[in-house]
This record gives sequence, C-alpha cells and structure tokens, in this order.
Amino acid sequence: YHWDLPQELEDAGGWPERDTAHRFAEYAGLVAGALGDRVPTWTTLNEPWCAAFLGYGNGVHAPGRTSDPAALRAAHHLNLAHGAGARVLRDRLPGTAEISLTLNLHALRPLTDTDADRDAVRRIDAVANRIFLDPVFHGRLPRDLVEDTADVTDWSFVRDGDLEVTSTPIDSLGINYYSPSVVSAGTSESPSPWAGAERHVAFTPAAGPRTAMDWPVDADGLYELLTRLRDELPSVPVLVTENGAAYDDYADPEGEVHDPERVAYLDAHLAAVHRAIADGVDVRGYFLWSLLDNFEWAYGYSKRFGIVHVDFASQRRTAKDSARWYAEAIARGGLKR
Repeated sequence: YHWDLPQELEDAGGWPERDTAHRFAEYAGLVAGALGDRVPTWTTLNEPWCAAFLGYGNGVHAPGRTSDPAALRAAHHLNLAHGAGARVLRDRLPGTAEISLTLNLHALRPLTDTDADRDAVRRIDAVANRIFLDPVFHGRLPRDLVEDTADVTDWSFVRDGDLEVTSTPIDSLGINYYSPSVVSAGTSESPSPWAGAERHVAFTPAAGPRTAMDWPVDADGLYELLTRLRDELPSVPVLVTENGAAYDDYADPEGEVHDPERVAYLDAHLAAVHRAIADGVDVRGYFLWSLLDNFEWAYGYSKRFGIVHVDFASQRRTAKDSARWYAEAIARGGLKR
C-alpha cells in the first residue's frame, strides 16, 4: 500500500475508520491468491507515517484532511492493517515467503545539547518513529506518546487484542531515508503533521547542500538510523527501500543529462550503508529512488528523482550520468575507494 486508498473507502471515512484495516486484510488475501506462487517477498505498507500524518494531519497529501485526532487514529489503523495483512499473507503464502514493512523513519538531532532540545527530539521521535516501531515490534504503544497527546485523543480506538495483531512477526524491515531533521524546544506552524507536538517543538534547517526538494544532504543520518535499528531490533534484517535525491535535471544540446550532485549523493549514502554493515548492521538490500523521473504526488512532475531522465512531452528517456555511475557500481560490486 503506497497511499492509494480506493475512493469508496475514503468516502466511508478512510484510515481513521477501523473498517479500513479489515478491508486491507481482505485485499492482502486477494493479492496473495493471485501472485503468491511467484512473488518471494511481500511488503504490506510503504511509509504509513506519510499516509497518516501528511494525509490526515496537515493535509499536504491526499485526502487533504487537517485533524490531529484523525491522524492518530489513522496511524493505529495502518498498524492494525499491517498486522492483519501480515497474518493473512502468512496463512496463504508458501512457507518460504518473506513478509516485510517499510517505514520512513526520521533521523532526529537536537539543535543544542540541552534538556529542552533533547526532549523535543523525544516528542518527535514518539510521533514519527516509535508510533510504528513499538506496536509492530514490541506490541505496545509508547507511554510518552499517549501522555503527550492526551489533549488530542484518549486512544480509546485501540481495542483489546489490537497490539497482539500489530506485532505479528515479520521477516525484515524496510526503511526509507532522504534527510535528517534538527529540532529544538519552541513552536511550529499549524496545521502540522506532528499531532500537537508543534506546540512544543521547532524545526531548524540543517546546514549544508540541499536538493531540489529543499531537503538537506546528510548521509550520516542514514548511518544513524541503521545503527539505531541494530541496537533496538538486533534480530530484524534491514533493507534500505528508498534513498535518492531530486535535482533540476535537463538534457543539454547534445542530449546528455549531467547530474553530479546526485552522483555525489548516492556515493555518500552507499558509503554510509557500507559503514553500517561494517559496524554490524544486517543490511540485506539497497533500492535507489528512483529509476525514472515520475509523478511525485503533490509536486506533480516538477521534481525529478530518477537516474533516467524522462521528457514528459515526448516520453523520451535518457540515462543520466548517475545511471551510468550506478551501473558501474553494481558491476564492480562496490564503490571506488
């Protein structure tokens, strides 16, 4: 599931409604029946944080709703959908099938080494990371999350047995990473995707170069997330399921597309993955986002993440320098160091 909820289900209330989780489990069963004899690895959800908090919290993605209570309900029901779907997949797929989940975990850093700024990191970590990690891998809600959001919701939508379902065992975890966030005590604009935390937390742009999305480039954040997972979930293999950068690429008069910034981005982030592996992280794969320039949700076709340039008028496709660089890295089986 990559944020593609059928309109009929959104009209019935969408992810804030519990029934949507049950519909997802039915869908998982249908797909398993159709493809279970040929697909070895299954991922239930991609970036449920975005679906919940960007779709229902600050409304920058579909369905464009701005409700903190709805965002928190959606997050729980996405966790429930993942667990229920994983159970159906486990029941209907061959025993060799692997089941996974992909989270866009946030690499968080305090602006200063003060108690107030470290507490700001804790608040965002609860509503960005642990709201998924804890129910899925530990069968619990973060206590501080419940306390921090007590004025938003009473969490009565979490029913007996739900957390047993959300923590259905899976075989691996995918993480998507693009850039880190620097937070401090303060306030942020509302509506925000932080379910009330914006009253206590401010975000500061990280230093350094930026992509066309205005995201900071910092490969250390990927290393930090991978080593965190090694320490917190030592028995769970990890895959980097999205990593990449958008730049304002264009074809020159000779028809070439030169993107040295993307080459540097990929080189640094793959090096961070190698460093994490050397430090004991069980990384099983790396997937670059993306092969082609494509439709980037609310940004339309204005942001280019691909290593292959697409002329959207003619559909002509041109390999960028980064595509050749990446092909060489694959053929070599490593980076030039």
